[in-house]
Amino acid sequence: MAVVITGIGSYLPEIRVTNEDLADRIDTTDEWIRSHTGIGTRHFAADGKKTSDLAVDAAKQAMEMAGISAEDLDIIVVASASQDYFAFPATACIVQAKLGAKKAAAFDVAAGCTGFIYGLDIAASMLGRYERTKALVIGAETLSRLIDWEDRATCVLFGDGAGAAVIEYQPEETERGILYSWLRAKGEGAEHLVLTQPERTSAYTREGDYSKPSSIYMNGKAVYMFAVKAITDVMEALVEKTGYSLDDFKWIVPHQANLRIVQAAAKRFGLPEERFYLNIEEYANTSAASVPLAMAEMNAKGLLKKGDLIMIMGFGAGLTYGGTVIRW
Repeated sequence: MAVVITGIGSYLPEIRVTNEDLADRIDTTDEWIRSHTGIGTRHFAADGKKTSDLAVDAAKQAMEMAGISAEDLDIIVVASASQDYFAFPATACIVQAKLGAKKAAAFDVAAGCTGFIYGLDIAASMLGRYERTKALVIGAETLSRLIDWEDRATCVLFGDGAGAAVIEYQPEETERGILYSWLRAKGEGAEHLVLTQPERTSAYTREGDYSKPSSIYMNGKAVYMFAVKAITDVMEALVEKTGYSLDDFKWIVPHQANLRIVQAAAKRFGLPEERFYLNIEEYANTSAASVPLAMAEMNAKGLLKKGDLIMIMGFGAGLTYGGTVIRW
């Protein structure tokens, strides 16, 4: 038996924001942003376009490739840090309604930039039971609505987008599909990457400034150090647990957070940078959407061939990290 990715899709908003555009707004330069992050541009969703809208557009592409309709879906998982509503209702439920997936269970996963990796594992583990055979896993973000434009170090990092994968349970034996997943968290570092909001510590009083919008706070140095170790830990664990060598992998697809993080990992393992698929220069950090966005782009370019062994991984708020081995 196997759980196989049968469809992949993506959606990128039309508004393209360059480093020069940001330099007109805040005190920064294209050279500073590129030298520190490797980012050149990012995409922002148009006014009125919600995270669920981006998710639906990506999902339709993935379902078209898989040759299924919304009515075929048993599970919908949406990974996001910028849901339509904070806490509830789940953005996955809104996506379910917009798609017309009437028989699908729907829920969100809050694992930051590792959300798609977590969501893929959760959905795959639910298939093959209770007549569930097909799931839709989506990473979707509108982080442009959560940027603190007063924070010069972080406001340049993020972009909007969505990526989606259809996964299907296949009872016959096959070497293809999701082969292994390794998930971890480091909760003691949770305070280093936070969506700020007033504290809720009493049933009868509301402390803090409720007029101030929620925004992204990041301890850049702490998160960078965590991410460099996380990406190397994930790669080492997946190699150890599966018995494959790094040379067996056609592609390594990391979360697109910062080019310097990936370069540090490549140097650590003595790998050429070209073994890692990177599109951060164009799309910036799209959090839970970054890995499926990259996979969809790779597929569209013909870079993913049947039988290719690939490694995907994420690391982010929580702090969470993890990776998955897939035979395409």
